[in-house]
Amino acid sequence: MDNVNSAVETLVQSSNTLFILMGAIMVFAMHAGFAFLEVGTVRHKNQVNALVKIMTDFGFSAVAYFFIGYWIAYDVTFFQDAETLAKGNGYELVKFFFLMTFAAAIPAIVSGGIAERAKFWPVLLASTLTVAFVYPLFEGIIWNGNYGFQAWLESSFGAGFHDFAGSVVVHGVGGWIALVAVLFLGIRKGRYRNGRLVAFPPSNIPFLALGAWILSIGWFGFNVMSAQTLDGVSGLVAVNSLMAMVGGIIAALIVGKNDPGFIHNGPLAGLVAVCAGSDVMHPIGALVVGAIAGVVFVWMFTLQQNKWKIDDVLGVWPLHGLCGVWGGIAAGIFGSEALGGLGGVSLISQIIGTFAGILVAVVGAAIVYGGIKAVLGLRLSDEEEFNGADLSIHKIESTSND
Repeated sequence: MDNVNSAVETLVQSSNTLFILMGAIMVFAMHAGFAFLEVGTVRHKNQVNALVKIMTDFGFSAVAYFFIGYWIAYDVTFFQDAETLAKGNGYELVKFFFLMTFAAAIPAIVSGGIAERAKFWPVLLASTLTVAFVYPLFEGIIWNGNYGFQAWLESSFGAGFHDFAGSVVVHGVGGWIALVAVLFLGIRKGRYRNGRLVAFPPSNIPFLALGAWILSIGWFGFNVMSAQTLDGVSGLVAVNSLMAMVGGIIAALIVGKNDPGFIHNGPLAGLVAVCAGSDVMHPIGALVVGAIAGVVFVWMFTLQQNKWKIDDVLGVWPLHGLCGVWGGIAAGIFGSEALGGLGGVSLISQIIGTFAGILVAVVGAAIVYGGIKAVLGLRLSDEEEFNGADLSIHKIESTSND
C-alpha cells in the first residue's frame, strides 16, 4: 500500500509539474504576440526595435525576477543546491517559470506605449527595475497575502481582493506603469499638427493580426493554468475566457466601425477584463464583461489620442490599464451569486484592491522612470527619432532595399 501511495504521489507531482510547465510555455509564447502586435502597429523604421525590445526585456526580466522579484513577492530564493531545488519533480522551479512569464509581461505591455521614441538602454534599465521591485510588491500583496492587506479586506468586507489571473495584478499594473512612462517621454514628433491628430497608420496589418491571434491563444494558458495544479483546473475559466474574448471582438467591431486595429485589439480587451473573475463568473456575465471592455478600449483609445493628446502608440493604457481596472471591479459585480456567479467576492474589496494596484503602479513608475529621465534621459534625439529607432539604435532596417 505504501508503494502504491508513493507511486500515486509521484504521478500527481509529475502531472502538476508538467501542467504548470505547459502553462509557462504558453504564456512565454504570448511574448511573440506582444512583439508582432507592436511590429505591425509601428512604422517601418521602428520594427526591428520593437522585436529587440520584447526579446531583451524578457531576458532582463527573467534575471531580475529570479534574483529579486520572486524573493520580494513570495519570500523564496534559489540559493540552495540543485538537489534541493529539484525535489518534488522541480514543481517550485516550474512555478517560478510560470510566474516569471507574468512578470515579464509588464515591460512587454509598456513597450507598446512608448514605441518609436525611447532610448534603448535607459528603458531596459527601467523594465528591469519595475520587474524587480514595483510589480512583485503588488503581486506579493495580492497573491501571497503580504503586509496583511488581504487579511484586512477579508475581515472588513467579508472577502479579500479576488484577481484569479491578473486583470489588475498584471494588466492593470502594466497599463498604468505604461501611462506614466508615456507621459514622461512625451509626444512623437509630427503626431499633432496645428492641434490636430496626424495619422500614423499601422505598417503591417497581417503582423498586427498575427500578434493578436498569438496572444489570444496563449491567454488560455494565462487564465486556465493560473490554477497551477491539475485538480484546480476549471472548464468555467476556459469558457468564460472564450466568451469574454468574443464579446470584445463583437463590441470592437461595432463601436470601432470595422477598423482592423480595433477589431484585433477587441479580443485582448475582453481577455484582460475577464482575468480577475474568470473562475467565478457565469459565461453570460463574462460575455458582457468582454463586450464592455471592447467598448472601453475603442472609446478611450480614441479619446486619449484625439482629445487628451496622450501619445500611447498601441493604446496599452486603455487596453491593459483601464480594461484591467474594469476587470477587477467586474469580478465583484458579475462574480456575485445575484448575477449567476459563484460568490465569495466583495465589490468594495474589488474597488479598493483595484485602486491599490493603480497607486502602486503610478508611484513606482514615477520613481523609476522619473529617476532615469533625470539621470540618463529617456528619449531619442530629434534626429534619431526622425531616422527611426532601427537605424539609430540597431544600425539596421527591417527590410533590405536590394
